[in-house]
Amino acid sequence: MVSLHLIESSNNQIKSTLPPGLVAVFVGATNGIGETTVKQFAKHATKPRVYIIGRSQEAGDRIVAECKELNPEGTFIFLQRDTSLIRNVDEVCHELVSKEKAINILFLTIGTLQSGFKTEEGLHYPTALTVHARSRFISNLLPLLQRAESLRRVVSVYMATHEAQINMDDFQGWNLSRYANMGHTASLITLDLEAHHKAAPEVSFVHNFPGAVESGIARGSIGAFMRVLKTIYAFLGPLVHIPLVEAGDRHLFLCTSARFSSGVEDVAAGVPLGDGLAVARGTDGQAGCGVYSIDANGESAGPKAERLLAELRSQGLVEKVREVIDTDINWALASSGGTKIA
Repeated sequence: MVSLHLIESSNNQIKSTLPPGLVAVFVGATNGIGETTVKQFAKHATKPRVYIIGRSQEAGDRIVAECKELNPEGTFIFLQRDTSLIRNVDEVCHELVSKEKAINILFLTIGTLQSGFKTEEGLHYPTALTVHARSRFISNLLPLLQRAESLRRVVSVYMATHEAQINMDDFQGWNLSRYANMGHTASLITLDLEAHHKAAPEVSFVHNFPGAVESGIARGSIGAFMRVLKTIYAFLGPLVHIPLVEAGDRHLFLCTSARFSSGVEDVAAGVPLGDGLAVARGTDGQAGCGVYSIDANGESAGPKAERLLAELRSQGLVEKVREVIDTDINWALASSGGTKIA
């Protein structure tokens, strides 16, 4: 386990080791992990430019005001979008591309426990958010991440280290059990990050499992199972939750530490490693490979997950997953009259 002491020590060096003016994009940051991480980033960064993307204007305005209080020299901008729709993802990315020459951090937490219905563009709602929209944000913003000089990092928060078999015959998870779908989706995210890293080896990619953190992911969920689950969680949650500030610190560490470099010679790796820290083992089992599956304790996926990912790679699924995601996205945009970002 990476101790909170080491994490806080690393985060406290952001001001002295990373340049002012870092640009960060937080997608799904109006509650829970996204909100607490953007606040910790505001606290530690020097004159950052931060874009917060979410659906609630009220929550966005509140978080912008709180970040501005934490860091009066920072710039904090809320962009209201429903990112389950790919055309909205393209629209907000176009706005970011028009405003920024480079991006240092792309932080993705969008997700939901709702399922069983389509978006307006015809995609399964939870998969549209967790797989398609996340991948589209990365694809659209990857050129800006590649242009960054001091830090180039994508962090996607879901079920890392819990990767499982992929069902290519039910890619969007319409008929998978909730448990099977989580492992299926975790593998889709990890393999998609590997594909993006192949396209941009100078950018590092982290998929992490946050542990038990209070968030709004269950908002709007319906059905008997979800009612029971939320009732149990209401009683047990306070006993097992990771404190929000600690969760923010841990995720800020994922965003900024050289422990998660894009490679062994990454000149923009982030906050230098101190005593007690080393470059993490990547998804291929090698230290510093540039793609990481990280658990709630900050440690890399174990041998079981590594073997599974190696098996999926051997089946050509890195390329196949990217192909299906792009096909689904193009179909969704065609159904709504959307167009690919220039």
